[in-house]
Amino acid sequence: MKLDVKLILAGSALMAGAALALAAPAAENWENHCAKCHGADGKGQTKAGKKLNVKDYTDAKVQAEMKDADMNKATAEGVVDKNGKERMKAYKDELSAEEIKELTAYIRKFKS
Repeated sequence: MKLDVKLILAGSALMAGAALALAAPAAENWENHCAKCHGADGKGQTKAGKKLNVKDYTDAKVQAEMKDADMNKATAEGVVDKNGKERMKAYKDELSAEEIKELTAYIRKFKS
């Protein structure tokens, strides 16, 4: 019986470790999910970013106006305009809560 418990605990630890190993670094997630609109540099000067009028994350004033909780929520749940049109897709099904928090911290590093 004790052996079964140890095997279950060891298996659980391996699965948790594998899940952590699959989590992509924030820079990779930025490149894969955000840079198309926000740009590799966070300035939003891409074709899509200009069309959507995204914020320049290198601007200290823009950064000061943004709250981490709001950024996390926007990343997880997406953003729609006042007419209900999607401006940014939701990433809660693709990124873990921790990865979303790491993206917010990554965005903070763009500030000039």
